[in-house]
Amino acid sequence: MVTDNPSVVAGAPLLSVVDVSKSFTIHLRGGVRLPVVANVTFDVCSGECLVLGGPSGIGKSSILRMIFGNYAVDTGRILVRDRNTGDVADLASGDPRLVLSLRRDHLGYVSQFLRALPRVSVLDVVAEPLLARGVERKLASNRAAAMLERLNLPSSLFNLPPATFSGGEKQRVNIARGFIIDHPILLLDEPTASLDEANRDVVIGMIREKLAAGTAILGIFHDIPVREAVATKIIDVAAFSTREAA
Repeated sequence: MVTDNPSVVAGAPLLSVVDVSKSFTIHLRGGVRLPVVANVTFDVCSGECLVLGGPSGIGKSSILRMIFGNYAVDTGRILVRDRNTGDVADLASGDPRLVLSLRRDHLGYVSQFLRALPRVSVLDVVAEPLLARGVERKLASNRAAAMLERLNLPSSLFNLPPATFSGGEKQRVNIARGFIIDHPILLLDEPTASLDEANRDVVIGMIREKLAAGTAILGIFHDIPVREAVATKIIDVAAFSTREAA
């Protein structure tokens, strides 16, 4: 992307994962160390949808959680580039303030499951990222409603907490919340797994719009039609999996 800052290199990746490894320590089993992935290395550029492929349990979701800062890394770097200034920050450094700043301004994330506070309405759940950026409440609520309407969630549900919603309804709320901000980088962990065909097609359209706007997307899609519709490149995580090598 061309900017006024000469330090910004055209075509430079917005996300670079460099030699990242991760293991878990099972304290209830005497501190047994369970390696998950090693030497994970790839780039994601503006307008690219890179898909993590491979069977369940191989470490795909763990990679996304490391990039979002939910899991600490054992070794390696996770470099997030500011597409306006060209500045690069290493999320893997573990600085909590840096992680929160990168989430606010650079990293969107749609997980497999909606985690919402009890008694908070759907409209407030979806609008919250906008409110955190200082958007006026009425505007934030209107944008949240428009996003939910696009995902075919009935307006009668907007003022209800999502705890009793169906799996597909919860996932549509999750998607609306993740897509409402124009983050430069978007992480998607099986976003369409609980959706019917009509809503799956809506999400495909939303992903394509993000790509056209220059968003760098890293995703997991076990839904083959979705993967074929949006992927620009697929990486087989088996190449990084220490479980496969065991």
